[in-house]
Amino acid sequence: MRKLASIQKIKSLEPIEGADAIEKAQVLGWQLVVKKGEFKIGDFCVYCEIDCIMPNKPEYAFLEPRKMRIKTVKLRGQVSQGICFPLSVLPKEVPISEDLDVTEILGVIKYEPPIPASLEGTMKGRFPSFIPKTDETRVQILQEFLDQHKGEKCYITEKLDGSSVTYFIKDGEFGVCSRNLELIEDDKNSMWQLARELDIENQLRLLNKNYALQAEIVGEGIQKNTLKLRGQTVFFFNIFDIDAYKYLDFKEFVSLMETLKLKTVPIIEEEYLLENDINLLVEKSIGKSLINPKGWREGIVIRSHKEQFIGGERFSFKAVNPKFLLKYDG
Repeated sequence: MRKLASIQKIKSLEPIEGADAIEKAQVLGWQLVVKKGEFKIGDFCVYCEIDCIMPNKPEYAFLEPRKMRIKTVKLRGQVSQGICFPLSVLPKEVPISEDLDVTEILGVIKYEPPIPASLEGTMKGRFPSFIPKTDETRVQILQEFLDQHKGEKCYITEKLDGSSVTYFIKDGEFGVCSRNLELIEDDKNSMWQLARELDIENQLRLLNKNYALQAEIVGEGIQKNTLKLRGQTVFFFNIFDIDAYKYLDFKEFVSLMETLKLKTVPIIEEEYLLENDINLLVEKSIGKSLINPKGWREGIVIRSHKEQFIGGERFSFKAVNPKFLLKYDG
């Protein structure tokens, strides 16, 4: 579970050229701007990540022009992701310990982009419990994980700014799901339209196994269509074996996608040995899209070639392109 707000330590402080009132701080793997003199290295703070919606209280009033949302910003040339608050924003009875999740204590909620009209549908049921939801962890909180798995053989794909969709076949039943719901068939819904256009149901039935295909729909009317695509299309990034309750390894995934004649998300690197430098991985996320080189890619996703779960979490994480956030995340 993502900790939107947590107690963390200030790992470092550095001056910002030409700035007298602010300085650069590091919290976890995040770089952000703080008031000069407000914190010392090693101090505890309440760190709130980007995409936090803060409660409408006097101490957060400066966020009102942004509808109380914390976003990636650039101050005096320094990219700042997140906000550090003093511990005084917490109730006095809260025990102070590093990494304590204070999201609910503060009343913080996560920003969710509005669902485009073409993707809204009629609920058939909740998202199926036999399929994991797609939700990648951000690299900035994974330093210990990176240290432990440095050198692991991985692959890197482009992260697309669209809307998540899951198509599945289980015990003869075909289903279409948005991020949180299974949807009744509707010829006005883009997820169902693409399922029929690409003949996904029949393709899955031919495999004679219970599979789920997970993908991102991008194009006109979805988010801000940052890639300037015409129409709507879908790019796949996971195949989940429902009966074995495991994702297919990289080579199996690519092979089966070729069999199904469906497009994968762009593969940036097929053979990548994992590095344990967060700043380097964020730099790696910066680049133009392989779908439309005129637009920034949203970021990258890194996964191990051999699928594995570690401590209950899949070996899969993302680095979001800060230049994309600065340009499009308004």
